[in-house]
Amino acid sequence: MSMDDMEHGEENRRVRNTPFQVRLPLFVSMALVVGLLLGATMFAPSTTNPQGTAKSYLKFRDILSYIDRDYVDTVNVEELTDYAITKMLEKLDPHTAYIPADELAMARSYLEGDFEGIGVEFNIFKDTIYVITPLSGGPSEAAGIQAGDKIIKVDGETVAGIGINNEGVFKRLRGPKGTKVNLTIQRNATKKPLVLTIERSKIPTHSVDVSYMVDDKTGYIKVSRFSANTYQEFMTALQALREKGMEQLLLDLRGNPGGYMDHAIRMADEFIDDNKMIVYTDGKGTRYDSKTFAQRKGVFEEGPLVVLLDEGSASASEIVAGALQDNDRALIVGRRSFGKGLVQMPIPLNDGSELRLTISRYYTPSGRSIQKPYKQGDTEEYEMDILHRFENGEYFHPDSSLLVDSLKYKTLAGRAVYGGGGIMPDVFVPRDTTALSEYLSQLYNKNVIREYSLNYYQKHKKELEKMPFEKFNKNFEVTDKMLQEVVQTAKASGVEYNDGQFQRSKALLRNHLKAFIARSVYGNDGFFPVLHQSDEEFLQGLKHFSRAQSLAAGSM
Repeated sequence: MSMDDMEHGEENRRVRNTPFQVRLPLFVSMALVVGLLLGATMFAPSTTNPQGTAKSYLKFRDILSYIDRDYVDTVNVEELTDYAITKMLEKLDPHTAYIPADELAMARSYLEGDFEGIGVEFNIFKDTIYVITPLSGGPSEAAGIQAGDKIIKVDGETVAGIGINNEGVFKRLRGPKGTKVNLTIQRNATKKPLVLTIERSKIPTHSVDVSYMVDDKTGYIKVSRFSANTYQEFMTALQALREKGMEQLLLDLRGNPGGYMDHAIRMADEFIDDNKMIVYTDGKGTRYDSKTFAQRKGVFEEGPLVVLLDEGSASASEIVAGALQDNDRALIVGRRSFGKGLVQMPIPLNDGSELRLTISRYYTPSGRSIQKPYKQGDTEEYEMDILHRFENGEYFHPDSSLLVDSLKYKTLAGRAVYGGGGIMPDVFVPRDTTALSEYLSQLYNKNVIREYSLNYYQKHKKELEKMPFEKFNKNFEVTDKMLQEVVQTAKASGVEYNDGQFQRSKALLRNHLKAFIARSVYGNDGFFPVLHQSDEEFLQGLKHFSRAQSLAAGSM
């Protein structure tokens, strides 16, 4: 290139503005306004290093401008920006996150109290969408969709055998209330596919999976997450159990990843009395510091309470468990919880995306930080923590490295509890692996158990639906013939038979088959009571109500 060419190029750089450059100041201004309205901003001058923040922003802007205008190949600047933001946030903590606009709706839908769609619970078996059950009162039930139906086309588009995933199903089946979708259904009882037109409607979702009386005085409630309707669902379940004579409660928070904090706090308040602390937060300075106390007369402030917890219990569920444990209100049974105690503030950005920025940490009333240790920038190691717990044997005995004086705290009554990340149980229950086998895992991986259960339900639908659950639970048996049919179904799905592993898992397999058949007939009200008959953590929880009673009476 000649000197004239270089000078010409420099002149062009001085006077030309691409559409991206023209829009960039507007984007920044909008982000600034949004940040100010929320009380937090990415681009406002830093209170600790204002010059450094401004200088870094200008550098980033310049690089994007040069790439957009001068890079040899055409690039998607928006994708580059998303990538840069994601990589930048990885240098912070494991839970600060950037969610692009096209992913935000899916991320939020998990916590929404309801959604608009056709109202089916589905699973994908052998690259085909199977209906597990039409949701009660929803448009699919009204249109005649049945458990076991295979959805092979949506609005004429083939959806079987194309490698569809859950997100692809959501995109096709969810939609605004009042819109219609045509489904082509393959049903075992009919040779010719059925074409059904379904008008979408608002579909309620549930975060209280099930509640029932285990015996004449013991209630059970399972809360799977803290969504927009959780507290109302929980109160309905709790009051119904009280009306049935419940005197003691088993609250199951296993696998609960958290969600809306206010619902968790209100739930804890139903158990805790006398303006006792539930949780507090501590951030940079005092801006995001807070203390939350019990405020109302709860529905179940007295009576034995046992909480089931495991390594899948995180965030809001850990706050409930920590508050109940530190106030000596409940006995915690299970294994150490996940350890997610960082508070994220959602900050909407100008293009519809969202920044979820960590602003403080959660602490239990005794002063324990719920957040487990992490190294900034090492998200991979953090994500491997649960696997490391398994490899280190923590699923089978408590981690003694956490039971040290430097991590010891005192509950309200002076009991020793331990920090170190997550909530340590009062009663440790090892994971029961005696009946597990690779063969049973393959039956689940290939969806053999669910597929067989659905087919069995369809073949015996009339007789099963005439049977009250109490009779089913007492008298229905999974026979040896049924087990052999499962083995044959498994072989057809490519699962090689292993007699030793089959014998090891036989009793558990019987229980799970019965539970999934019950689910097709009675929903979760049948599924969980059957499943719990082989659930060691559930059974252990029932054994410790006398200790929970002593705790409630203040005599421990």
